[in-house]
Amino acid sequence: MKKLFIDLEVCRKHPEVAVPCSYFYHPDNKGVISLRELAAFAIICRQCDEAPCVKSCPQDALEKQEDGTLKRYNMLCISCKSCAYACPFGTIIPEVIPYAVSQCDYCLDRLEGPEEPLCVQQCPVGGMVDYREVEEDPEKDIYFVGEHLAVHARHWEKVEAEVK
Repeated sequence: MKKLFIDLEVCRKHPEVAVPCSYFYHPDNKGVISLRELAAFAIICRQCDEAPCVKSCPQDALEKQEDGTLKRYNMLCISCKSCAYACPFGTIIPEVIPYAVSQCDYCLDRLEGPEEPLCVQQCPVGGMVDYREVEEDPEKDIYFVGEHLAVHARHWEKVEAEVK
């Protein structure tokens, strides 16, 4: 099954790039913004024990899930960016915290045959967004986030220190 593939390493080098989206409910969304956030929370977030980003949110729009990943409640988020400034590792990028955002539908049930999503067709940066068959491969820093998204990013894993 084909997946939408986002290379966060390329995205990081081109933060100003706007990629159009064909989803009716968010034509002004820059295409990959919500996917970048989802991928960053799942792959790059340091999953701090104290979670200063969660504590800094005045609207309780961030929640630390049982597995350690973050979830943003977009209807509560006021885009104050407190979480971005509180993150000690710079994982939460202010540009990916829009006030109003819709989730990507991966163009499911809207693509015919070999057709590709609009974000893939019109992305001006090669390798940033693609739609293809892909295998999860941690050695190559390729991870699945959900059923329809594959991400290339350096994964951060928490390692417990030995107490002597």
